[in-house]
Amino acid sequence: MKIESRAPTRIDLAGGTLDIWPLYLFHEGAVTVNCAISRYASCRIETHRSHRIALVSRDTRRTETFASLRELAGARRYRLPLLAHLVRYFQPRGGFTLTTDSEAPAGAGIGGSSAMAVAICAALDGLIHARRSFMDWIHISRDAEAIVIRVPTGTQDHYPPAFGGVNAIHLSPGSEYREALPANVRELERRLVLCYTGKPRQSGINNWEVFKAHTEGDRRVWRNLEQISQVAIAMRGALIRSRWSEVGRLMGEEWAFRRRNLPTISTSVIDRIISAARRNGALAGKVCGAGGGGCVTLVIEPDARSRVEAAVTAAGGQILPIRIDRRGVQVRRTE
Repeated sequence: MKIESRAPTRIDLAGGTLDIWPLYLFHEGAVTVNCAISRYASCRIETHRSHRIALVSRDTRRTETFASLRELAGARRYRLPLLAHLVRYFQPRGGFTLTTDSEAPAGAGIGGSSAMAVAICAALDGLIHARRSFMDWIHISRDAEAIVIRVPTGTQDHYPPAFGGVNAIHLSPGSEYREALPANVRELERRLVLCYTGKPRQSGINNWEVFKAHTEGDRRVWRNLEQISQVAIAMRGALIRSRWSEVGRLMGEEWAFRRRNLPTISTSVIDRIISAARRNGALAGKVCGAGGGGCVTLVIEPDARSRVEAAVTAAGGQILPIRIDRRGVQVRRTE
């Protein structure tokens, strides 16, 4: 039997970091706005007659094997910990090879590991006929990532891989839920540029430092996140109403507040790319995810694309062509 799955990564447009519990509890009406993009994480499971389990990551060129599920569950360390912990959770019987691959550059900040976790959950669920829901996959993925990186993680990265589209993740005491935004997806696509800075980011470290500062009562960080929360609420409305200049203005505001949290959130390369893009027709730009490297998202005027992309390349960025994914995770099973 062979099971193949594929899940999109994401761009966060406003409100990132707020999705980490319990930060959003202190910012009433907190929301994270994001969209799924056509950079995919994939998983393939091929079963065989023995009890041997092989884990293979094509993009990182790592492999590890176990004689059985029991040996995998009893191991103290893993070369591919995300894959191993998800296999431990689903407890599949029999032997198989699980192979993953990713179109996200290393440390890109576009939710590559979250998309990978959702794709793996989808494939393992199909293997054992568990019939868990998308929401189950989202929370299993979140918790597996937290185990691997050993710091608190949020859930906003996991909704776009599961559902696709343009989303507002509403965060409130006792619940979270996804709102599929009725945005003009084609027009939004025309106004987005994504580039890779060439330097992997350290999202776990940056998020952990912001998390600690907030929970320890740092008023500066609290005020910045409160402003980011308000910007995200406004971003949701601007997308629904197709107010593109407002989308650009709000992204610029979000980035200004975000970079005040820590000096390591931006870098000289990120600053140079955003400045060059704005001089050539971009309305605004911000780092993807927690910052410190990785990818930069830009909102542009459609007729400025060629100028902006040339300026970004000259400033040291690598353009990553994207579309907005409308479908979310897809699974195919063949006997």
